[in-house]
Order: sequence, then structure tokens, then C-alpha cells
Amino acid sequence: MQTPPHPAPASLDQTSRPAPVALQVDGLVKTFEGRGEPVRAVRGLSMAAHQGRITALLGANGAGKTTTLQCAQGLQRPTSGSVRLLGEDPWQASAQLRARVGVMLQDGGLPQSVRPGELLRHVSRLYADPVPLDELVERLGIGPFLGTGIRRLSGGQKQRVALAAALVGRPDVLFLDEPSAGLDPRSRNIVFDLVQQLRDSGVCIILTTHLMDDAARLADYVYIVNRGTVAVQGTVSELVSAEREAPLVMTVTFAPQDAHRLREDPPWRTPRFTDVTWSVKDRTVTLTGPLDGARVREVTGWATLDDRLPEALSVQPRSLEDVFLEVSGGDVR
Repeated sequence: MQTPPHPAPASLDQTSRPAPVALQVDGLVKTFEGRGEPVRAVRGLSMAAHQGRITALLGANGAGKTTTLQCAQGLQRPTSGSVRLLGEDPWQASAQLRARVGVMLQDGGLPQSVRPGELLRHVSRLYADPVPLDELVERLGIGPFLGTGIRRLSGGQKQRVALAAALVGRPDVLFLDEPSAGLDPRSRNIVFDLVQQLRDSGVCIILTTHLMDDAARLADYVYIVNRGTVAVQGTVSELVSAEREAPLVMTVTFAPQDAHRLREDPPWRTPRFTDVTWSVKDRTVTLTGPLDGARVREVTGWATLDDRLPEALSVQPRSLEDVFLEVSGGDVR
């Protein structure tokens, strides 16, 4: 997998006019004092996010993603390197800059003792030209619990209130941390449609999530962070087909009575599969690599010996989650 050495290009569509950069991070280093040696949470990370684009920043816990975003939002001061948010240093952000930025935290960051209606009215009064609250309430389906104390809301309801609070000021840049956490499928689609409309209207959206399907569905450009720096970057299609020959993923799950066959001379242990990686967990084997028709037929034939079908068998292109697992060493937390 090839990692470009520089931030994302100004536009993902080379036939269109370049999209202005809203967030530029160059050589970011952030070190925290520890009990022993200092802890380098971010190690020379560079990235860019553009207006009218959804940029996903992905990484396992401890990879440096959260610290990077805190520096981008002005919550942490970089040890070295530079961060520019809408042309300004966010650590010394003016009131005008902060009014142009919306932040939705995963835990909502909401005061628990107030009601959503009270909170949104208060936040709305902080802006010169807020989005009408009735519009946000209707769009996000907040009306039924507008008068219920926030501490009594479900996780998904809190997420919708937090998103409304982040949007009320008509931000030019929107940070979304796990925006679909706790949402039912219908609410998830409502939020995704809204996020995509905001992108289409020119808002720069910076998304973090542990749900690879969300990132694959929403993101125009993806950065995967590991050990404090960008490990890989690109569009979703670029990342999942980054090998010279686009790899496939084949999985076979055996019934309990046939699981022993995974240890009895399976085909992937032969020289014909030397360029295919594989792993076995419980009753499932996963093969990844340039699986041509002959090798797929060989595994399928082996898996259906004596006309006994496995519980499951699938062949599909490599997914964003596969790339994430390769980079993070299997940690999806």
C-alpha cells in the first residue's frame, strides 16, 4: 500500500475547481509529560481538510487521532508543527473564528441538568445569524423529547441534540466525533443525509468514527493514523485497491462438526497460495490476496467436499475495515 508523502490534493475531482483548504496540519508534534519519559502522542502528522468535502480521520485508541483533533480545535497547544483552521492558529483563535466552527463530541459534552429546548435556545443566542431552531428540531426529530432532561435521554437522543447544538451557528467547519453512535437505523439515515447536504453546501466536515461502514459511506478522503502519524491516506476506492493487483477477501465458516478440517491440510498451506495471507479464528478462515478464479474454485471445492456445505462462504473486495485492521494491527477499539 502506497502512502502519499503530502496532504490530500486540493480537489478529489481533477476536472473541478480546487476546493479551498479549511484545515491544514503540517508536521504536528504533541508531547505530554509522563511519569517517566515524555509521551509523544503525535509524531509529525500532516493532513488537510477542504471545504465541501468530508474528511475522515481514523485510528485505534491511542493512535494520536484524538490529540490531533484537539490541536485542530484549539483545545491543545502543539509542541511543534503548525495548525491552521480557516487561516488562523486555533490555539489563539479569535471569537470570529470560533463562531465559524461547530464541534460535536462523542459524549455530547451536554449539561445534564437542562432540557434540550433550553440548551438550544441558549446556544442560538450566541450567534448573530443562527439556524431557526424549529428547522433543526424538525430535521433531527428532537421535538418529542425537547422538554425532557438531558440526563434522561438515550444515547442516540443525546447525539441528535449535540449535533443540533453544533449546527445552530451555521459553521463553515464541522467536527463530528462518532456522529452515529447510539442511533437507530432511521435516525442514522437522517443524520447521514444532513451531513451530506452540509458537505454539498460547502461545509468542511471532519469525521471520526470506529464504524468503518460509516466512513466508507460518507468520506471523500480518509486518513488512517497509527503511532502518532498518518499511516495511509486516500479516497476509499484508492485505499481498498491500493495493491498492484486488487486483492479479494474470501471467508469460509464451517459447521461445528466440520471445524476440524481447518487443521487438516487446507489448500492455503500449499505453495500455490504463498502470496495470500490467511488467518483462522474459531471456525472461520479468512484469505486475503490476489485470489484468481482457480484458487477460489480450489478453496470452494475443498470447503464443499462430500457435498456438505459450510455455514457461510463469501468472496468480496477488500473493505476499508480490512485496510484499517492491517494498519492498526487488528485493534478496532
